Amino acid sequence: MKHENHAGQRIIIASNRLPFTVERRNGEIEFTASVGGVATGLKSLLDAMPSFSSAAPEYVWVGWPGGAIDEEQKEEVRSRARSDFRSHPVFFSEEDFEAFYQGFCNKTIWPLFHYFPSNASYDDTYWLQYKKVNKVFKESLLELLRQDDILWIHDYHLMLLPNLVRKELPKLRVGFFLHIPFPHFEIFRLLPAAWRREILEGLLGADLIGFHTHDYMEYFLRCVQRLLGYKHKIGQLVLGHRMVKVAAFPMGVDFRKFHGAAKSPEVRKEREKLRRSLSDAKIVLSVDRQDYSKGIIHRLQGFETMLEQDPRWHGKVTLLMVVVPSRIGIQDYEGMKKQIEELVGKINGRFGAIHWTPIIYQYRSVPFDSLVALYAISDVALVTPLRDGMNLVAKEYIASRTDLTGVLILSEMAGAAKELAEAIIINPNHREEIADALKTALEIPRKEQIRRNRIMQNRLRRHDVARWATDFIKELFAMEPAHDKFYAKRLNLAATMGLVGHYDQSTHRLLLFDYDGTLVPFASHPQAAKPDRELLSLLHGLGADPRNELVLLSGRDKGTLENWFGSLTMGLVAEHGAWLKERYRPWTIIEPLNADWKTKLLPTLDAYADRVPGAFVEEKEFSIVWHYRNADPDRAALAARELTDDLLAFTATIDVQVLQGNKAVEVRNARVHKGTASQRWLSKSSFDFILAAGDDWTDEDTFAILPERAYSIRVGMTPTQARFHLRGPEEVLRLLKMLSKSHYTDGFYDHGSESPVHQ
Repeated sequence: MKHENHAGQRIIIASNRLPFTVERRNGEIEFTASVGGVATGLKSLLDAMPSFSSAAPEYVWVGWPGGAIDEEQKEEVRSRARSDFRSHPVFFSEEDFEAFYQGFCNKTIWPLFHYFPSNASYDDTYWLQYKKVNKVFKESLLELLRQDDILWIHDYHLMLLPNLVRKELPKLRVGFFLHIPFPHFEIFRLLPAAWRREILEGLLGADLIGFHTHDYMEYFLRCVQRLLGYKHKIGQLVLGHRMVKVAAFPMGVDFRKFHGAAKSPEVRKEREKLRRSLSDAKIVLSVDRQDYSKGIIHRLQGFETMLEQDPRWHGKVTLLMVVVPSRIGIQDYEGMKKQIEELVGKINGRFGAIHWTPIIYQYRSVPFDSLVALYAISDVALVTPLRDGMNLVAKEYIASRTDLTGVLILSEMAGAAKELAEAIIINPNHREEIADALKTALEIPRKEQIRRNRIMQNRLRRHDVARWATDFIKELFAMEPAHDKFYAKRLNLAATMGLVGHYDQSTHRLLLFDYDGTLVPFASHPQAAKPDRELLSLLHGLGADPRNELVLLSGRDKGTLENWFGSLTMGLVAEHGAWLKERYRPWTIIEPLNADWKTKLLPTLDAYADRVPGAFVEEKEFSIVWHYRNADPDRAALAARELTDDLLAFTATIDVQVLQGNKAVEVRNARVHKGTASQRWLSKSSFDFILAAGDDWTDEDTFAILPERAYSIRVGMTPTQARFHLRGPEEVLRLLKMLSKSHYTDGFYDHGSESPVHQ
């Protein structure tokens, strides 16, 4: 989809807060602009929209305006929000919003997603309030949305919203971005089962889901596979008639704003004032919101350890620690503030002197010019979160270093560490490592500082916050309706007539058929799906026609295929392509294959079979299959997802592939597939008619290598590379009967159906 075709479209942004806060003072309404990563990033997107669209779309920002608004003042707020900020306020009582924000958001999701499970609370009232607020957002959006709008939802406060909106407006294009980490499966599963499932389903209501890093993206996809059973292919999930794309979009900062501000007269004045008060000591800067995830205590302990180990720095280095108030009133944060102040007092009392204070501590918000001055004057920035989605402080510090000096110490637990590899990367949980990093940073030569910072600045300049926002929105604009792109057309009457007519007129035909699920229905046990006399008669007739090259491609073992079909005039492919048998020739192996891995994986499959009554393991020469068709559906489906996840981890370093089939999990050699086997026959001759039919994604390898003129048929309505689809094996057999007649007969049609195949 070309971006210039979106004139008239609107971008609707939904976040828990608007880019302004409304307050009542002396009975009057006052609007104050918001600050913060999300607000800044989205404002940059809106400012940059003309750069990727010749006719920049309109936008509307939806969120809570802050504070309690009286009923009689709501219309004034709506009007000013619309005219001054292009915003649409969602109104709550202050009590309702606080119960939502301070409840499920910050007492459940925030600690859990930041790997502090002991801080998480699993209170049903918090969950119900979270659901309530998401539904109110949905109702407000429905007042505003049109079908051709683009909806971009932000952050952990609104994770249920994409699916709530999708149910009402199924064709709407929806994006979601998570600004905090997404946790590993073992952490995410600590949520009650119903909650975690509803959160994943809520997020999957979006067409595009964005995370800061590939790690968070992979953790999300792993949770989706384990808990919902959807397997991705290169970050793409297929859900019914929709495709969902999951990708990483690292958020940047407004590089030009910080770099330019560092040269401004206002910042220069602030710098001079700071330098006079700090004498000639080296400055280590720590600036962060008050939050247990930021590792502020660990920084203090690391600084203390450095002073213990290296007295040379006494009187020569000062830690300038600014803690910005956050979430006042929550017990965890109040306790942490007290702990910080006690530790600062202890370190200053232990090491300080009349003319030197080791730590200058400030508990306050910092205006923009003062913040840039702090960045510009500091020799070292100490940024050590215990877990952080991105961490923009690290990027802001580098962007503000106009002379390219300064050293960044950065936690490996921050998303920014993936992009700022030239920083000193540390584990923030180890005070010795922090101390060693501080000593190294203070001694790095100026030339080396400039080399590192030049690389990081160039990277941050290219990948700034506007680039983050525009990359996401361009990707969302480019999302196309999944149905037309991923679903084959029904093999209707006209298509069937064309196929049979082409077959009737051709002289050299290639017929490629899968077996289970294509020519026969699935059975409770593999051996129960034996071909009946009618099917054998049809295959015999098609194979005996000298104009036909008939091939059966199956995942079954070669012994079974030989027993059932060995007497027919046809080619056979066993174990998805490991073994081949051309007409009138013996079985051959497609290439030398190693099956030593089977003995290592069999115990795992056997263990899962023991856990799930009705499941069993089938061993072939070059593959093994865990079948669960006869097991309890819910229990087996959960076990299949866990088994698949375990097998993917076990086989990451060996050349095998894990496949999820129809009520089966199979492990096979990675280099072997039906596409390779099909190519063997395609290369033998020039065919004037090609027909291929299959029912699962192992057959997609065949469809992918066929020429465009071939008739490829996917059995079942599902995403595919095939041109057509049929409902089931009974329709495939009707088509084979038509081909075996090799001519039209009026009596064969059921005139009440759409196709002779679909009687």
